[in-house]
Amino acid sequence: MTRTRRALGLLLVFLLLAWFLTPLLPLALWAGAESWSGTSSLPQRWGAGNLTSVYASDGGAAVLRSLALGTAVAVLATPAGAVAARALALRQVRGPRLIAALLFAPVALPVFAVVMGLNVVLLRLHVPGFLGITLVLVVTALPYTTFLMRAAYAAYDVAFEDEARTLGASPGAVRWRVRLPLLSPALAGAAFLAFLVGWSDYIVTLLLGGGRYVTLPILVASAASGTGNEPTVAALSLVALVPPALLLVSLGLLRRRLNPRRSGSARRSDPAVSPLPLVEGAA
Repeated sequence: MTRTRRALGLLLVFLLLAWFLTPLLPLALWAGAESWSGTSSLPQRWGAGNLTSVYASDGGAAVLRSLALGTAVAVLATPAGAVAARALALRQVRGPRLIAALLFAPVALPVFAVVMGLNVVLLRLHVPGFLGITLVLVVTALPYTTFLMRAAYAAYDVAFEDEARTLGASPGAVRWRVRLPLLSPALAGAAFLAFLVGWSDYIVTLLLGGGRYVTLPILVASAASGTGNEPTVAALSLVALVPPALLLVSLGLLRRRLNPRRSGSARRSDPAVSPLPLVEGAA
């Protein structure tokens, strides 16, 4: 029985890898092709010239701009979504349905139309390009971070915080030693989604940046608009996949390190996984 379950698990992992990696195979072929005629099924000559040409075509600077934009959006949208989700889940505000509708409105509204209107407002207010792009993308990311954190708060037991206060913990100790450790997996997931919003954005960055703030998606679209640029587009697309993949793997390893697999009885009996000893030490 154990061998059968293990074999099924390995088969499932293989199918998932095939599902995600198969669409990337043409990109890998084009990126590594130095010469590929239309009549051949595989490239005639291989090389890394396409990948090195990415940095020669302002690819390195575009990657840094995308990283800066994605990080800024994650830093701002994650705590904002957590605060909004807590207020909605614990019903700490009046009219939670109306507030929820306002928060989730960016998902329903056409991005192009909204940004065209905001572009005029931001220009008249003389808002710097990067700041304007970041603020609009934070609003765009709020529905995702709020939804994820609201689901986390639905399974969150506020009694931990009440017990910590009973033991004499200060509000800061409750926030950093009880609430944050318990919600850290959800916060990491929300930050990842917010980073993806900033990292992969094209429309907002193009319209509000006026073509002056060139990120990696804009560079990919510019190369794809021409003919004969398939190797360059493939190389840029592969580069665009690297930071999110590394971030996702890092978050998975961090979550596994912070939350090792244990049985339910071990978790209840081991004080190391309970936040209350941390509070007692801080009280």
